[in-house]
Amino acid sequence: MTLIEWLKIVLIGIVEGITEWLPISSTGHMILVNEWVKLALRPEFTEMFLVVIQLAAILAVVLVFFKKLNPFDKEKDQAAARETWLTWGKIIVGCLPAGVFGLLLDDWMDAHLYNAFVVAITLILYGVFFILIENRSIGKKALFNHLGELSFKTAFLIGCFQTLALVPGTSRSGATILGAMLLGCSRYIATEYSFFLSVPIMFGASFLKLVKFGFNFTGLEIAILLFGSLIAFIVSLVAVKFLLSYIKNNDFKPFGYYRIVLGVIVLFSMIF
Repeated sequence: MTLIEWLKIVLIGIVEGITEWLPISSTGHMILVNEWVKLALRPEFTEMFLVVIQLAAILAVVLVFFKKLNPFDKEKDQAAARETWLTWGKIIVGCLPAGVFGLLLDDWMDAHLYNAFVVAITLILYGVFFILIENRSIGKKALFNHLGELSFKTAFLIGCFQTLALVPGTSRSGATILGAMLLGCSRYIATEYSFFLSVPIMFGASFLKLVKFGFNFTGLEIAILLFGSLIAFIVSLVAVKFLLSYIKNNDFKPFGYYRIVLGVIVLFSMIF
């Protein structure tokens, strides 16, 4: 491993830490980075690494929301603890659609859709969706401004939108946020619930990739995985706090424009 290779790992960790939480598609960006910044590693390890590194980003959300998601917090009274358990119930219900379809379609998606062209098209398509939905929301009052107001039915329907993110370039957070906003959630609740849904989904996806890989690591590969994960974790802490602060007074249109511009650049780079 040369210094350049370690710098590539740093770049991938930074990209993952930022894009996992912003609605611009972490998987799409990771595929694009891997297209342009090739790692001198085993292809099967690289494929696993680009997914499992997301687990470190998920741990950042667990840390940021640990108190809110911990039903055993001693500072919570019985009512607060019950609400936390209900939140977990809604998280589990919301994860069911993506969990089922992810298990059924994972190999097919890997074989047919993990390429720069698919990423470019979905970046543009969902960028347009963000702009249209934000325009549609102007002057409208959200139906849900607190997570406790979500019904289990609404949580499940938001989870159905999350299955769209099985297509690379869509963005798991992006699909979930769009779905939640269409169903009447405020931007903040849509984003927060999207973060919560990521925890079991990405733990499951990472575990699946590790099982397929076979835990067959060399010492260097373990070091690479830990180092890249550490970078992703640190950057994710900043990204999560930034987005939660940003959406209090801003909309998602800039992310929509970014997606469209990046998608067009990718298409042009493929043509020329």
